[in-house]
Amino acid sequence: MLAFRKARRKLRMGTICSPNPSGTKAASEVCNADWMASLPPHLHNVPLSNLAIPGSHDSFSYWVDEKSPVGPDQTQAVKRLARISLVKKLMKKWSVTQNLTFREQLEAGIRYFDLRVSSKPGDTDQEIYFIHGLFGIKVWDGLMEIDAFLSQHPQEIIFLDFNHFYAMDEAHHKCLVLRIQEAFGNKLCPACSVESMTLQSLWEKKYQVLIFYHCPFYKQYPFLWPGKKIPAPWANTTSVNKLIPFLETTLSERAPRGAFHVSQAILTPRVKTIARGLVGGLKNTLVHRNLPAILDWVKTQKPGAMGVNIITSDFVDLVDFATTVIELNDLLEDRALTKC
Repeated sequence: MLAFRKARRKLRMGTICSPNPSGTKAASEVCNADWMASLPPHLHNVPLSNLAIPGSHDSFSYWVDEKSPVGPDQTQAVKRLARISLVKKLMKKWSVTQNLTFREQLEAGIRYFDLRVSSKPGDTDQEIYFIHGLFGIKVWDGLMEIDAFLSQHPQEIIFLDFNHFYAMDEAHHKCLVLRIQEAFGNKLCPACSVESMTLQSLWEKKYQVLIFYHCPFYKQYPFLWPGKKIPAPWANTTSVNKLIPFLETTLSERAPRGAFHVSQAILTPRVKTIARGLVGGLKNTLVHRNLPAILDWVKTQKPGAMGVNIITSDFVDLVDFATTVIELNDLLEDRALTKC
């Protein structure tokens, strides 16, 4: 039965994504651009908090500018070292956590985006940039890329989690929120009961974007959800043998109602890790060799009120991550069928 459902969904979704402008390799032959629209009808009224949803960690970091100043998220010691051009080149190897652009991630099936933002020192305007050690693209450019995809795929729902803010005063926050409004307009879903958020309810109102804002500023705007509604426990470990028990423990402690839940299936380098793998970077030092074990853990999970919800990963294209997470939804049974 599960094999039949998978085959049927792949036929509905198709096998070809739009051309890949960066030349990066697709994570799967199957395009997941419309996977939410392709879910079976019995899942349309299941709360999004009970579905399995793939996400990316430091989602914007597919490109960082090694010519820009070091970000305010770094220590003074790192900023002093970064005056040496080679240091920034090495920083880039550890700042980049994704290969795919926003568009490519969306086509691969990613629906949750982990976002960190900052103003740039010396800028006289209120421009906001993505940041992870080094500055990335302008937030506005990323939002427009996401909105273009959503306009072409009106039944896909995304989570934008603004969880770190650097060098931002009230004027910067107002500018950022205005940009969010300009980009998404009527696609923005007002904050309300988590349990009421189903695909069907969002489709009926043509909402496609849930914005989470980890700052008291969210109280001023009805379409900003508080950060506490989407907890994302962080293991802060380099060991996959410590990461997996942590993921299991935090899932067992998950609140059954009132919030989404992010399982961060990621490893975090320490200073010692970076020193040992300085030239190799994050992907070659930590991610490549540990992703298979992380994916094996994902395959054993089941979504639901006390199961997995959103699962995030680095370099989501290196394995069939998004499809593996999406297919967990096949484990949610059709109650009408189970009664027969």
